[in-house]
Amino acid sequence: MFVIDQLILLAAVLILLGIMSSKLSARLGLPMLVFFLLVGMLAGEGGIGGIAFDNASSAHALGTLALALILFDGGLQTPVASIRRVWKPASVLATVGVMVTAAVTGLAAAWILNLPLLEGLLLGAIVGSTDAAAVFSLLRNAGVHINERLKATLEIESASNDPMAIFLTVGLLEILVNGLQPGTGLLMLLIKQMGIGGLVGLGVGWLAVQLINRIQLVATGLYPVMVASCGLLAFGAAANLGGSGFLAVFLAGVVIGNSRFVFQRSTFLFNDGLAWLSQITMFVMLGLLIKPESLFDVWLEGLMIALVLIFIARPLAVIPVLKLSGFNTREITLVSWVGLRGSVPIILAIFPLMYNLPGADLIFNVVFFVVLLSATVQGSTLPYMARKLRLTEIPPAAPAATLEITALGDVDADIVEYTLGDHARAAGRRLSQTALPDGTVVAMITRDKEVIPPRGSTVLKNGDHLFVVLRPDVRAFVDCVFSEAEAAFRTELPDTELRLKGITRVADLAHSYGIELGLEGYLSLDDILQQRLEVKEPGAVLVLGDVILTIRDMVGSRISTVGVKIVAPAETEAVTAAAEPA
Repeated sequence: MFVIDQLILLAAVLILLGIMSSKLSARLGLPMLVFFLLVGMLAGEGGIGGIAFDNASSAHALGTLALALILFDGGLQTPVASIRRVWKPASVLATVGVMVTAAVTGLAAAWILNLPLLEGLLLGAIVGSTDAAAVFSLLRNAGVHINERLKATLEIESASNDPMAIFLTVGLLEILVNGLQPGTGLLMLLIKQMGIGGLVGLGVGWLAVQLINRIQLVATGLYPVMVASCGLLAFGAAANLGGSGFLAVFLAGVVIGNSRFVFQRSTFLFNDGLAWLSQITMFVMLGLLIKPESLFDVWLEGLMIALVLIFIARPLAVIPVLKLSGFNTREITLVSWVGLRGSVPIILAIFPLMYNLPGADLIFNVVFFVVLLSATVQGSTLPYMARKLRLTEIPPAAPAATLEITALGDVDADIVEYTLGDHARAAGRRLSQTALPDGTVVAMITRDKEVIPPRGSTVLKNGDHLFVVLRPDVRAFVDCVFSEAEAAFRTELPDTELRLKGITRVADLAHSYGIELGLEGYLSLDDILQQRLEVKEPGAVLVLGDVILTIRDMVGSRISTVGVKIVAPAETEAVTAAAEPA
């Protein structure tokens, strides 16, 4: 038997154990990284597995690759709209916030561990960033529903603060080991890391989208692999040019994820699976690297440093930034609490081992203990804290189960399968009553083993599978129509105009989208505009409360397409004034 055969078996067993442990994570409300680490610790030299693994260089190499893939997937799933909404507080938290956290924790670590000041600050820098994977997992999978602004702040901060922590760690190590000048030398390193990383990430992301949409590959399965390769290209190019590879790979993911390209859905699923595999592999490997008995040697010091980090350093970094950004006290408290540490601190704790820094083993063990405690305590109590602070909200209507069949190449349309659930608001209604956006076509309906012809009179039922051809820009509206909720809420709608057929009835508009016009339900949009407008022509508008109806297309005297948009009171006044005759 070859050694590689044994390694493949061992890797498969550990990965499967890591996957199975995720079921416990969901039940106990703990971040999955805790269970992945425990699997590695149990399999390690000090656990029941007895696997000896102490190669810091290999751990660093594998951890860096895994972290790059995790950050790339985080970028792919980060909407630009979320970044625009909270980029100011999130960016300050990801930079200045990390420095404040590192400084306060570092000073405490130097005193508690009796270390030189710079080595204490090094430990503070290592634990300075929050963990994107843990925060994403808790906010998206733990059933915690908070307002979009607060959620976006936590996610964007956690996804973008790793480069600053990495810069501080590398910079302090260069000062300690290679004699780098703390002033101008460190400043130039910062500018180089962030500048090159940002430019490479944005550039590679843009080029990747152009390449993906122009190249014709023989196998569709190669497209997701190409996207992942572009992410790694961004990391490698930036790192080799002296920039931050982690910032580059995240920004490349954001650019690609918010662009339109072929086989988009399958690409997201592939990279999501790749990120999960990376998480499991990385945390299990890091668990193998630690000897459990060494944690008992530093538990008291680790506990004291963790308390300073959680209750002093993190709040000091968060409170001024969010106070100036208009967050209330309860929101600031939650953000202060959701400062989970995870993979990045443990990987960064390997750096002193590679630099052969005296006391590197102590720093690694303390960091590991702090991460384990932070992830366990803060992660498990997040739902409780959100409820206690009265920040939980009613869960948004769950969209119907969807499956993207394919993106149609150069055609700006998708074929999407919707499965109507037990509480789908479209169930029990005729297809003509669903008020689908103009241009959206239901191509086929399957029910059990039958194919149902999609006519306007067809009554939809729970469990039906609808194959819908739609434009990407109306996807959110179509999702709303087939959502898992008995009533529609206008807050679910995107801030864009909804274009509907003129024959759409008032009652159908209210049922599908929650848009109430305050008129008789049997009236159509065509009826309303014909009755209330003196001049009927494309571009003519009618204001009803906070809803603006705009004629978009006509066939003869009949109004065939109507734009519907919900706007703020100030905008309705402006539109009304503009529509009045001089």
